[in-house]
Amino acid sequence: MSSPAERYAASQRRVAQRQSALGRFRSNYGFDLDEFQERACESLERGRGVLVAAPTGAGKTVVGEFAVHLALEEKRKCFYTTPIKALSNQKFHDLVEVHGAASVGLLTGDNTVNGEAPVVVMTTEVLRNMLYAGSATLAGLGYVVMDEVHYLADQFRGAVWEEVIINLPESVSVVSLSATVSNAEEFGEWLTTVRGDTDVVVEERRPVPLWQHVMVGPRMLDLFAQTGAGDDARRTVNPQLSRYVRDGEDMVRGRGGRRGRGNHGRRPGGAVYTPNRIDVLDKLERAELLPVIVFVFSRAGCDAAVQQCVNAGVRLTTPQERDEIRTVVDERCAGIPDEDLRILGYDGWLDGLERGIAAHHAGMLPTFKEVVEELFVRGLLGVVFATETLALGINMPARTVVLERLVKWNGESHADVTPGEYTQLTGRAGRRGIDVEGHAVVLWQPGFDPTAVAGLASTRTYPLRSSFRPSYNMAVNLVDRVGRATSREILESSFAQFQADRAVVGMAQQLRRSEEALEGYREAMTCHLGDFDEYAKIRRAIKDRETALAREGSAQQRAAAVDSLEKLRIGDVIRVPAGKFAGLAVVLDPGMPSGSTRREGPRPTVLTESRQVRRLALTDFPDPVEALTRMRIPRSFNPKVPAARRDLAAALRSKAPEQPRPRRTKRAATADDEQLNRLRREMRAHPCHGCAEREDHARWAQRAFKLGREAEQLSRRIESRTNTVARQFDRVCAVLDSLGYLDGDSVTEPGRRLSRLYGELDLLAAECLREGVWEGLDPAELAACVSVLTFESRQPDDAARPALPEGQVRDVLKRMVQLWSDLDSLESDHRLDFLREPDFGFADAAWRWASGHRLDTVLSNAGLAAGDFVRAIRQLLDLLDQIADAAAGTPLRETARLASGSLRRGVVAYATFV
Repeated sequence: MSSPAERYAASQRRVAQRQSALGRFRSNYGFDLDEFQERACESLERGRGVLVAAPTGAGKTVVGEFAVHLALEEKRKCFYTTPIKALSNQKFHDLVEVHGAASVGLLTGDNTVNGEAPVVVMTTEVLRNMLYAGSATLAGLGYVVMDEVHYLADQFRGAVWEEVIINLPESVSVVSLSATVSNAEEFGEWLTTVRGDTDVVVEERRPVPLWQHVMVGPRMLDLFAQTGAGDDARRTVNPQLSRYVRDGEDMVRGRGGRRGRGNHGRRPGGAVYTPNRIDVLDKLERAELLPVIVFVFSRAGCDAAVQQCVNAGVRLTTPQERDEIRTVVDERCAGIPDEDLRILGYDGWLDGLERGIAAHHAGMLPTFKEVVEELFVRGLLGVVFATETLALGINMPARTVVLERLVKWNGESHADVTPGEYTQLTGRAGRRGIDVEGHAVVLWQPGFDPTAVAGLASTRTYPLRSSFRPSYNMAVNLVDRVGRATSREILESSFAQFQADRAVVGMAQQLRRSEEALEGYREAMTCHLGDFDEYAKIRRAIKDRETALAREGSAQQRAAAVDSLEKLRIGDVIRVPAGKFAGLAVVLDPGMPSGSTRREGPRPTVLTESRQVRRLALTDFPDPVEALTRMRIPRSFNPKVPAARRDLAAALRSKAPEQPRPRRTKRAATADDEQLNRLRREMRAHPCHGCAEREDHARWAQRAFKLGREAEQLSRRIESRTNTVARQFDRVCAVLDSLGYLDGDSVTEPGRRLSRLYGELDLLAAECLREGVWEGLDPAELAACVSVLTFESRQPDDAARPALPEGQVRDVLKRMVQLWSDLDSLESDHRLDFLREPDFGFADAAWRWASGHRLDTVLSNAGLAAGDFVRAIRQLLDLLDQIADAAAGTPLRETARLASGSLRRGVVAYATFV
């Protein structure tokens, strides 16, 4: 029992907490914070930055919401940044519900709602652009929340996060919210370096325990079996699971094996063990493990799964739930014309929803996706079939997550799911405050390896690696703000350089140890008769020359062997000199090479003395082969008939009686080599050659040579990593200097236009502006031409030649490609590779949509899903708005604005939910 003094101290602490901002925040929210949330919020209240790394669903966004609370109390601003617009929309509504519409704004490029509010939710790119533009909206900014900050590892967009962190004013406190990463402390050290005091709060415990399962046929088995207890407890692969998996593989290979109860042997091979989707849902529903997200990794697969369930009569909703679903859908889709709804497959989509079944993927109309998200959060859907994009930040937790396969398409090839991806996907399972535990289920497939799955499930974290590199737009903006020298210093403070420098520290220590060891080796090889290092170099030169001559001799010998094999004919009797088929043989087929097999040399098929028919290779002939004699091969000879082989082998032995095995002569190509003879004379004449301890010295010299070579390689690696970002920035600036966008520390007028253009092909867009390539185009034609800078085909190698609008669009596109080719050559000269080739795949669709064509016509001609179409138009709109800004004072400005207006109609206009 506590003493009176202790009770008094505790009461005082409670009073202090109620009086603190955190105490007021806690009382407003009416829930107890977890220990890691408490620590992070306390750090923030003390004026420190904070990095929170925690699993999906752990509640790290509470820390971001506390930053919003602090900003409002302090009469300052808070920007809440997210990586994707859908997450921005979701967070906007969450904050409006708590703080009211007057206090919260939204900026996503598509939408501007109350942009000067004290709390503004935005995508990270919007904040980056505001920083470079010196936006007045930044005035009074006190806090920035960077949700999903681990996006800075993204190959294409990651640099934006580092740009923001580096360029924010010192007075701004940064709240970084990350998935669990294995190098959170390293990232926190970098944040402290560039932002000042930053506390790292790592939470590895999931708020809702996660159980891992594998479904083999109708059985759902635990992935792990725990052995021992307490500190001695450890998880191993469930032996029962391993046994069932072996049985499944036996059946696939046709070896029988155990058959599951009730199968009666009617289903062939692995079909017994591969669970059916309907069976999976039935099993989960009976076990009360719905709602479930089933990750399929294929858009078409998601849609097909919904249709399969509908066709099977699956229904996971009550009549009351169906009514509520219908009400939500009617409300959200009220503004979409009936004609467009028909084109978008509305009736089939609604039928699935009313059954509690839906798909979720990037090919869907954004409005449809958002309805699915809302219904799922409300608990009105039993199953959602989704691609991995669902795992990226959207708040859609489930009781169970199912992975149909552990292989997915990464945009270039089919690749195994990584531990980080597995953690992110399965992290959706287990709803905080609703479920006492979550469940992750992997479905058995042929080739399934439970040990590999256990490795995925056990590797909880993954390292955060910077993808930062300076872009052309970044270079002109930085130089314009602070000059070239300071820009270099800023870029050297990037996380990319920080990680490179940390690696250099370890390598430098290793190099120092190597240099110290080298000194010892050199001392040990010192010879009183002369310079032993010089003598050792002569010995190495002799060895290198001998190796080169031996290699040349081997090549000549191989060429001679190939030449001799090419002369063989059917019926030639030869002696195979080496290998397991050594001895007499008769040639049945010379096996002359052709095409891709030519480098392997001839591969004759022969009959050996022991009656074996074998195909020989060049490795069986270290020396050239000659025909000893010839014999006739009967036309009726069939090598598959044992009697025929026996008769021919007997004829072979009688035709070519045993002869002495030829002895291989040792090649003496080195005897007449003048360079080698000269080196040997120098070695014998050197004073150290007569040293009694010569071979001891030589061993130390060899160690010194090997270590010295390793040290040189290490030194080159260190040099390549030192100032890497700054050196790349120098190359970027050199390109801009040569094109006239920079003039020393000054940004030229074309450079100022470039500073307003953000995107992968920023420099090409700037060149098109400067060269007047787009002048004279009408709005629809401009939309078509600009689309090639924003669109990227999902599978460009498989795409047919795209359709293009008639008229001057084609001439303009040719000119754009020529500009790109010139820039590509310039980049190559400066060892850069930033600008991908323009993609014509969306030009016709953009032109048709801007020209007022119907949605069904545009989608059918483009071969695009509605979601892909809307996303491509949004990206195009972003760049058109930038072009209008950069082209101020020219007719192109008005054309770009008209093009934007013509594109913002129909599905594009109502696709965004605010």
